Amino acid sequence: MTGTHPNFELAPEEKLFFQTVYNAAFANPFSRLRERLDRRIAGLFPSASRRESKDMCYREVDLRLAMLEKEHKGNINAYKAQDRELLRVVYLFDIFHKFRDRFDTHINDQIKAGDTPVKVDFADEAKQMWQAKGFDTDNFYHYFALSFQLRRAFYFISNSLVGTSPCMRTLKKHLWYNVFTYNIELYDKFLWNRMEDFSTLLLGETGTGKGTAANAIGRSGFIPFDTRTGCFAESFTRAFSSLNLSQYPETLLESELFGHTKGAFTGAVENYQGAFSRCSPYGAILLDEIGEIPSHVQIKLLRVLQERHFTPVGAHEASRFNGRVIAATNQPKADIMGGKVFRDDFYYRLCSDIIEVPPLHIRIKETPEELDHLLDFTIHRMTGVHAPELIEKVKRIIDRNLGKHYQWPGNVRELEQCVRSVLLRRDYTGKETSVPEKLELGQTLRRGIEEGTIAVPDLVSGYCKLLHDTLGTYEKVARKTGLDRRTVKKYITGYTTPKG
Repeated sequence: MTGTHPNFELAPEEKLFFQTVYNAAFANPFSRLRERLDRRIAGLFPSASRRESKDMCYREVDLRLAMLEKEHKGNINAYKAQDRELLRVVYLFDIFHKFRDRFDTHINDQIKAGDTPVKVDFADEAKQMWQAKGFDTDNFYHYFALSFQLRRAFYFISNSLVGTSPCMRTLKKHLWYNVFTYNIELYDKFLWNRMEDFSTLLLGETGTGKGTAANAIGRSGFIPFDTRTGCFAESFTRAFSSLNLSQYPETLLESELFGHTKGAFTGAVENYQGAFSRCSPYGAILLDEIGEIPSHVQIKLLRVLQERHFTPVGAHEASRFNGRVIAATNQPKADIMGGKVFRDDFYYRLCSDIIEVPPLHIRIKETPEELDHLLDFTIHRMTGVHAPELIEKVKRIIDRNLGKHYQWPGNVRELEQCVRSVLLRRDYTGKETSVPEKLELGQTLRRGIEEGTIAVPDLVSGYCKLLHDTLGTYEKVARKTGLDRRTVKKYITGYTTPKG
């Protein structure tokens, strides 16, 4: 019916139903609002499960659109303006969900294939369905790529970040907004190819899963479809890279970030591409432990964020950086907001969005079943099967040795270690909590010096720990003691109570 005079109008009941679908299409899939809209579309009571309401919602939308088709009213161009816009979004919603399982299969195939793009075998079928509804075919491949991006984001956020506690729901909702903004229509109109300007800071204790959250963002960028090859322009497996800034001495940190030219310094025997050169233009780079970098490196990173350019060590020409920057730190939020960690100019440019990854003990306190979900996920990843008997075995050891209120200081990473320990030797005792508080630590060191019972490594380790508790960063401790930053970190992370 393309080109015909639009004269159809939706009946009031149809308009009300499709308006609800329209609202659902723009709602964050991890929000309570989306749950309510799905149930309303499906005609289910609030007690219905999330899976049931979603499946019934898709079926009901498909049934309503099939009724329009039966009446020869299935072409969006046959409707007057307001109804046409309503049905345009509803058909996009319907087409997307008709191919969601095949998108998931493609995601898994691409993960197995690695960095070589996999051919999409259903693109032509989707295009035919698109044309049959009266859409302009010039826009098809853009919306096909956007559909793949939406499905990828949902896949990685929902599958890699396990848990249904309120704080985890908030995290997933926040990650979705970080990729698509609060308004997907605004994103599609203005920002789908401009997101590199929005840097992100992930906060959270060690082991909470900041790297997993960063990976979900980094693998969810927009990747255009290449009609020549029948593949997306790049594999999303190349779209995310990470660099732990604390593992490099200050003398090599700039080279790792920006690269260097041959002969730039002693040992530079050939040109080297740094992390920014290797980052995909369709993805993001994670700068982990960014709270430990010195001020002069912050200044150089500020240029990358502000001007999108960087200069390799020893080079004279600047290179362009096109990806997104995601940073992560376990520094306290109060210290960051109080200016104790970053320069002000660097902070304001880095923190377009701040996302907090919750600690494990809060997740379990909010929703005790979270522990079961995490154990199932961890054991399945280790063994390849869902094994309820192993979950119960691990939980018995946790209840017996750690108790219901264990604080899990190592968070999800510690839980993984707990599972390994139980599977190997049927035991786990948790992390020792005998490290003295700040004042007691000072007294312990002083007593060890006076009595001559403390070894030099323990003295240095304890002194570094005491300074870190006060100053807050490895870099500041390094400047105070005259030690290398990596040495300081080794002393602090390896600290144990002095024997005396």
